Amino acid sequence: MTFKSLLFGTSGIPLSTPEKGRSTQTGIQHVRKLGLDAMELEFVQSVNIKQEKAPSVKKTAEESNVALTCHGQYFINLAAFEQDKIKASIQRILNAATVADACGAYSMTFHPAFYQKQDPQKVYDTVKKHMKEVIEKVKDAGLKIWIRPETTGKPTQFGDLKELCQLSAEFDQVLPCIDFAHLHARTAGKLNTKEEFDEMLSFYEKTLGKTALKNMHIHLAGINYTEKGERNHLPLKESDMNYKDLLKTLQEFGCAGVLICESPNIEQDALLMKKYYFDIEKH
Repeated sequence: MTFKSLLFGTSGIPLSTPEKGRSTQTGIQHVRKLGLDAMELEFVQSVNIKQEKAPSVKKTAEESNVALTCHGQYFINLAAFEQDKIKASIQRILNAATVADACGAYSMTFHPAFYQKQDPQKVYDTVKKHMKEVIEKVKDAGLKIWIRPETTGKPTQFGDLKELCQLSAEFDQVLPCIDFAHLHARTAGKLNTKEEFDEMLSFYEKTLGKTALKNMHIHLAGINYTEKGERNHLPLKESDMNYKDLLKTLQEFGCAGVLICESPNIEQDALLMKKYYFDIEKH
């Protein structure tokens, strides 16, 4: 799937969605009322939409012209020492992907693994082995959704940009979800300049091809971090996240797809970024 432009949306139901009758569907409708274009289904604790409800969610998204993505459960580790944990992780990815696909979501992301003091290459090989199983099952089930390991916010977690681009290059239907705030945090404040954004997107394009720039799933927020990496998300204006230069770089590279805001004030920062992005175009 390729997009013509960058769409901006919220991680979950917008906070300003009226409480009365609040649901995934009213959240999608409210996204459109706000002037945003996308919403991420938050399955981070559990897959909270029943399979039989999915077609009506899909219909609402189509009628509202809102693109859907999905964030899978946090309890995933494709490099766990225990086989039952790996088996459960694979099943969690499949459960989220199955329901999200039925809802019409085009992309499902998850945090892939932890190093647990193992050699990074060994962890990469383990994750690759289990991703192969995931993709085989996704294809066997006829799911069209993109499976996206996400760049992670702590150096103890598997998932820097290089690892995930290389992993994605090995499979069909796999691309990274690039969380630029996570990359900034996992390097304790680096990866936050125009030059570094240029380098990251050049590497992404070189590894995955120009068409991958038209099929992006991006997360962005303000972020609080220490030497050990991510602590928590912040509103953009309360952080040092250089979102303006990042948006300029995304535009220069002709990136398209969905950018999901994960700031605590999800719709405010999503609207802030959308306005800035399209103001760049005018000048």
